[in-house]
Amino acid sequence: MTTVLVVDDEPQIRRALATNLKARDYDVLQAATGEEALRLVAERRPDVVILDIGLPGMDGIEVVHGLRGWGDVPIIMLSVRRDEGDKVEALDAGADDYLTKPFGMGELLARLRAALRRTGPSEAEPVIDAGPLHIDLAAKRVSRDDTDVHLTPTEWGLVEQLVRNQGKLVTQRQLLQAVWGPEYGTETHYLRVYMAALRRKLEEDPGRPRHFLTEPGMGYRFEV
Repeated sequence: MTTVLVVDDEPQIRRALATNLKARDYDVLQAATGEEALRLVAERRPDVVILDIGLPGMDGIEVVHGLRGWGDVPIIMLSVRRDEGDKVEALDAGADDYLTKPFGMGELLARLRAALRRTGPSEAEPVIDAGPLHIDLAAKRVSRDDTDVHLTPTEWGLVEQLVRNQGKLVTQRQLLQAVWGPEYGTETHYLRVYMAALRRKLEEDPGRPRHFLTEPGMGYRFEV
């Protein structure tokens, strides 16, 4: 059974999410604070975390940093904030996805399924060397100048799709549906934010990328 940790300081939201998730056969853990969330993740190892950004005390961004210090559990952020800067901050900290309240349960479940797909096992794949980059598709590892680079499951999903199609244009719709799921295809702002984050991590000069290239208005391409 898939275990989901719901972290929100509002009891009614925790209860509503728990009820809906349990009805779909998820095992649900609940936490009201960031400190409690970190403890539960360490003790129970959930498969995915649904995390409110506006927690009392340790806020959601701090919790993400704490989780990313030692693990790759998928994290879906929740927030009433609509500013894109907040979303960028959450994704840069290591969150995998971001939902603005209020949201539909169907959308949350779709994001949850997509996050779980991205962490599933993969078949053995080749190793790619592109200048200072070393990409091992089987191990889901990337290093730059012989130093491991931490990627979130979503960032890895984008790298994997582009590397597997080396030299070919991968359209925005193809990337969105491959990484986020078939329900997606028009949320191109996701790609702008994530590709900028990938370039900061993987390119020597993010402003003039050599490997992760944009085809304006169409999609992206990986070049060795």
